Amino acid sequence: MVRVNTVKILWVKGGKLLPTDTGGKLRTWNILRCLAATNQVTLLSYYGGKRDQVYEDEIARALPGTLAIYTAAPDVTFLERSLDYLRRLPSPAPYAVTKFTDRQVQEVLQSWIAEGRFDVAVCDFLCASLNFPRVLSTPTVLFQHNVESAVWRRKARSEAKWIDRTIAKIEFAKMARYEPAEVRRFHHVIAVSELDREEMKTMVDSARISVVPTGVDLQQFQPAENGKPSSQCVVFTGSMDWEANIDGVEYFCREVWPRVLAVMPEARFRIVGRDPHPRVHRLACKSVEVTGSVPSVVEYLSNATVFVVPLRMGGGTRLKIYEAMAMGKAVVSTTLGAEGLDVRDGSDILLADDAATFADHVITLLRDGDLRGRYEKAAAERAKQYDWTIVSQRLSEVLTRVVNSAGLVSQSALPV
Repeated sequence: MVRVNTVKILWVKGGKLLPTDTGGKLRTWNILRCLAATNQVTLLSYYGGKRDQVYEDEIARALPGTLAIYTAAPDVTFLERSLDYLRRLPSPAPYAVTKFTDRQVQEVLQSWIAEGRFDVAVCDFLCASLNFPRVLSTPTVLFQHNVESAVWRRKARSEAKWIDRTIAKIEFAKMARYEPAEVRRFHHVIAVSELDREEMKTMVDSARISVVPTGVDLQQFQPAENGKPSSQCVVFTGSMDWEANIDGVEYFCREVWPRVLAVMPEARFRIVGRDPHPRVHRLACKSVEVTGSVPSVVEYLSNATVFVVPLRMGGGTRLKIYEAMAMGKAVVSTTLGAEGLDVRDGSDILLADDAATFADHVITLLRDGDLRGRYEKAAAERAKQYDWTIVSQRLSEVLTRVVNSAGLVSQSALPV
């Protein structure tokens, strides 16, 4: 068997990669920048909406060799997205996939893969999968940031509005059929947690699934040198136009925060993140601040006394938890919020799935500086194990194994 050291990697990503304002973008960006240090990486980045020459120039500078393709897909206004959804509704593939499918991207991939330009190709998120040719003559890996059918199953059960719930049920039914076939079609699959791997074992042989965990940039996220924050400040970070985050902060403000304020009336809660939904803006009050987009979450994490993740839906893994832990912050989360992370309840994190216990944990950490300090120290130690350089090396090893075993795995299914 030929051993490969430097791998020629084609990485295909739907949507703009910069700015890195979502967990998926952060994961991809940090992995790519680390992979590019020791491998030949070509990024194919395609996007819709309005033409963005600034983005195309920026991503080309950041990752030389990038091909950026503007697809002109309708993704600017709510009306455009709604009409696009209705147009694609008859497709058996879920909208989360068809809206990221483009003829020009398909033609480029068909040509490049047929020519054998690369040792391995990576489909980043399931959404890009329909762009890949039916026959994968180049070893090709599916990078599953989430188990998408599990995400849609939760949405179908939890959406409050009947129209959103109906759409979620339709999309779940499509995804439940589409995802297993695609997982089997690719030569190998990368999951971001053992929990995701266990769920995907029902779709494909477990030998074809590897886990590459979530990481953190330890150069950017470090414990503050100026000591501990003096205020009773509780912080949540995340994209505030994402339903899971919206639901999480609504739940926290409705069920948890009043219990905290009853004991600690001087406490303050900061919701930090881009594009706050009107439902999030409505939470703002004397004790709750909604910041909107910020240049960096580092300052806000640095000033946090306690970091909270009150999520009740969603999938994948939470980069925000490792970022807070790397900065030496005590974290309180729901079990789902910390799902898939290598954390220990009662040691380096506190978990709670009911409002009363969640509030009690927050109050205890705000009050007891010594106890909080023990969690802060344990959290920082845990995060040290997951620097992006370490995580990316694991992914590089997986890609190398896939290249070295090319031809040994047959495709067992074709796409929908």
